[in-house]
Amino acid sequence: MTLKAHITPEIIRWARERLHVSEEELAERVPVKPDKVVKWEIGDDQPSFRQARQISKALRIPFGYLFLTQPPAESIPIPDLRTIPGAESAHLSVDFIDVLNDALRKQDWYREHLRAEEFEPLPFVGAFNITTPAEDVANDIRDTLEIDNGLRRSSKNWEEFLRSFILNVEEKRILVLRNSVVGNNSHRPLSVSEFRGFALSDSIAPLVFINSRDAKTAQIFTLAHELAHLWIGESGVSNLNMRGSPSKEQSRIERYCNRVAAEVLIPSREFRNNWNPRESLDDAISNLVRRYRVSSLVVLRRALDLGLIDRDTFFEQYDIEVGRQMPVRKSKGGDPFATYWTRSSKRLTEAVVSSAFEGRMLYRDAAHLLGVKVKTLQGLADRLGGQ
Repeated sequence: MTLKAHITPEIIRWARERLHVSEEELAERVPVKPDKVVKWEIGDDQPSFRQARQISKALRIPFGYLFLTQPPAESIPIPDLRTIPGAESAHLSVDFIDVLNDALRKQDWYREHLRAEEFEPLPFVGAFNITTPAEDVANDIRDTLEIDNGLRRSSKNWEEFLRSFILNVEEKRILVLRNSVVGNNSHRPLSVSEFRGFALSDSIAPLVFINSRDAKTAQIFTLAHELAHLWIGESGVSNLNMRGSPSKEQSRIERYCNRVAAEVLIPSREFRNNWNPRESLDDAISNLVRRYRVSSLVVLRRALDLGLIDRDTFFEQYDIEVGRQMPVRKSKGGDPFATYWTRSSKRLTEAVVSSAFEGRMLYRDAAHLLGVKVKTLQGLADRLGGQ
């Protein structure tokens, strides 16, 4: 006789709806007939232990959750500052939670690694607050990270500028993780409409995550925005809105970090000097996009905030610029090892690989932390050693 698992029916329904999985889809994954799932959810039948384990795997919840008396109250350890109107959901998805937990796990390891090496706290993390003039914070970020016209001129395109920007950031011991999927799972793409990035403020091992499903120019602004979070010591999840009214649709912290990010990328004094009112709006935007390596939407918003265009012009041009935004092109291959350290941060990857090959960490644990196979560690070590 097959032993039944005395699960709580409401848990299956909660977990299924949480993952946006239909009864038919769950039935296919177990696999059983759809009417069987219906009976489980209303309590008319119960799955076997084997089926219960398949359910927990399909719905991405711990097996023990199925036996709770009620669904657990899920929360995240950092503020949710998303304010995009019409966002997919008020609740963060399972995909986001998995990405956040992975970033927290990496940050925890790196913090302990640095403490063992007796690294000192970084002086710029939390050095300011939202009462500090945004220009002062932006100046400190630019000076610390050497974000200047020389860096812009040496970058042939937006992608190269973003890559150089990240290298400068990581040289200051800030981990930068970029990914468009959960881990290495191409079947779990991240949604730009849900979030564009988040910051984990920490004086020893600060971390920034960027949703790389977004356009490269948008990622540049997200990086600057999340750095502003670190400079004021405020962790949070962000989904930036260039179009809306900041006074109504964004938290005070997000409004402030947007101002800092804009000033980091396009200093207001320079912007005014380089804005040519005699040019057509299209030409003015295009020239500044090329000069500062930012999105046309950032230039447009900057012009509005500095009083160089009126709101009617802004909204009319904004819709035009959105229509021109190029979709993110899928990669046609490339260096898989570069992809690994982009997803886990090159700085973290170097530290983990070195710890493994110096015998301070098990190969298995190193591979798990980086989300790769054990045999991949040697390739990472060879590539990193040749950089």
